[in-house]
Amino acid sequence: MFNEDDLKVSRTKILDMLPNCTLKEVSDVVLDETKKLLKSESCYVAFVDPENGDSVGISFSHLTESCQRYEDMGEARFKVLKDGSYGGLLGYSLDTGKSLYVHDVTNHPAAHGIPPGHEPVSQFLSVPVIYEGEILGQIVAGNPEEDYAAEHVEIAEEIADIYAVILKELLFNETYPE
Repeated sequence: MFNEDDLKVSRTKILDMLPNCTLKEVSDVVLDETKKLLKSESCYVAFVDPENGDSVGISFSHLTESCQRYEDMGEARFKVLKDGSYGGLLGYSLDTGKSLYVHDVTNHPAAHGIPPGHEPVSQFLSVPVIYEGEILGQIVAGNPEEDYAAEHVEIAEEIADIYAVILKELLFNETYPE
């Protein structure tokens, strides 16, 4: 199913974008590579805003009419709650720092429903993007061609490790073009 060479190609493709890329450009490539390697219909790539802690989806599949509005705005922002959490299944990996995959989205304890008008999500996979113990973002995928398994999480975590390097460079070193 999975070819290690495919991941190496993705890693090189993403890292070679530095330093002359925008966060949006590289996030779009992370989205495309995640969808391809996980054979998933949908994907969501977010970073944690270093100024206020909000989760900011910058690249995402269009699963709702609202997605086009978010695309036009350039982001889908989910505010961090007063208790410091994000809540729900979407916020799970940000809240726990743990990866997960779910085959039954509606019955997971963290799930609190899909927003009105959202296309159904048959399966869900989420990994935190972590750099030196700090959660910098997350990568989420859904609606795969085949059931998610531990191997899919490992692939997504590898991509998240690459994205962590990018986020650290672009969000904290400010050496990227606007």
